[in-house]
Amino acid sequence: MNKHQGVTIEKYPRIRHATVDLLRAAKRKNMIHSLIEVDITQARANLRKIKKEKQGYLSFTGYIIHCVSLAVDKNKIMHAYRNRRNQLFLFDDVDVSTTIERKVNNRGEVMAMIVRGANHKTAAEISEEIKVEKEKDVNDAEVLRSIKLFLSIPALFRQMIFWVLDKSPRLMKKRAGTIMVTSANMVGKGAAWGIPIATHTLNVTIGGIADRLVEVREQYEKREHLCLSLSFDHDIIDGAPAARFIRDLKRIIEQGGGNYTKNKSTKTYLHHEK
Repeated sequence: MNKHQGVTIEKYPRIRHATVDLLRAAKRKNMIHSLIEVDITQARANLRKIKKEKQGYLSFTGYIIHCVSLAVDKNKIMHAYRNRRNQLFLFDDVDVSTTIERKVNNRGEVMAMIVRGANHKTAAEISEEIKVEKEKDVNDAEVLRSIKLFLSIPALFRQMIFWVLDKSPRLMKKRAGTIMVTSANMVGKGAAWGIPIATHTLNVTIGGIADRLVEVREQYEKREHLCLSLSFDHDIIDGAPAARFIRDLKRIIEQGGGNYTKNKSTKTYLHHEK
């Protein structure tokens, strides 16, 4: 860091070069976006109840990742990858790439982590995994080790690697997961959506939370609604499958569905409709 004539000059973080390369490659995808609102009143009540009863650590992001993975499990085309032979790979495990902030060289950097097999885990297990990953020494991060190796390669060849990855489903799953869930909800209270430069076949961006007046049994009550941006690779996903996925995702989230914890005492409100 240098101070000179009223300006502070810092070195551009080396890790950001990998982000720039990724976004440049992502711009080649033909993405379509859907901006929706989901009633999370019941889900938030369930989360507060679990926290009050001290049944385990649960984060809202962990819960949303859990719900998204269940919806993808019902609609596997949502995380399909296409190879060079124009074959679609529909994986059994939903590997969710998400973002966390970690300290790198005394500054906060947003980095990716992958929740493997999220469709087989409870919301509590996913939440705990994210929490542990945030607290790890940055050098132990799975994604960071790959980034360091990647950045040792000249920029021209890095773009070629992204082209190879894009046509190699198994490599994409290993290095980037099968879907992306990221958060842009640090804007405070109120409606807000984020439009990403999407990197996966399905990208879910968590936005703001807004209060809405909703008619329930001929009366109006205030309900909490979550803003979600859903981005689909149109080369793989058409409108009808996307609509079915949105329907399933909304139902799972709004009904407070899925498995929050493995505690049998919470079974009455942890039901997920298959």
